[in-house]
Amino acid sequence: MKIISKFWIFICGLIVLSPLGLLLPDHFKAGSAWGEWGLDEMEQLVGYIPRGLEKLSNLWSAPFPDYAFKGWEDKGLFFLSSAYIISAILGVLVIVLVVMGIGKFIANK
Repeated sequence: MKIISKFWIFICGLIVLSPLGLLLPDHFKAGSAWGEWGLDEMEQLVGYIPRGLEKLSNLWSAPFPDYAFKGWEDKGLFFLSSAYIISAILGVLVIVLVVMGIGKFIANK
């Protein structure tokens, strides 16, 4: 098996495992996944909101907040897990297209 095939099998495995970010914190009663805190959660954890974080928090809003589509948040674990997988697939596609575009641009120079 070629290394590129192994790579894509590995990436597909990671995509399928992406809902673990949803399941594990819930299973261990840990609250949010590590590093996915909002301003309110950061204030609870640290006791204050860092000035830089507060200033930059409105700079970027995710296309799919919480990796879910509108209306899917309350539909249950199956829909949330599906949204995580779809978001992972879209993320991989965007990265592949950007890297291929950069490669073509560099190859033409």
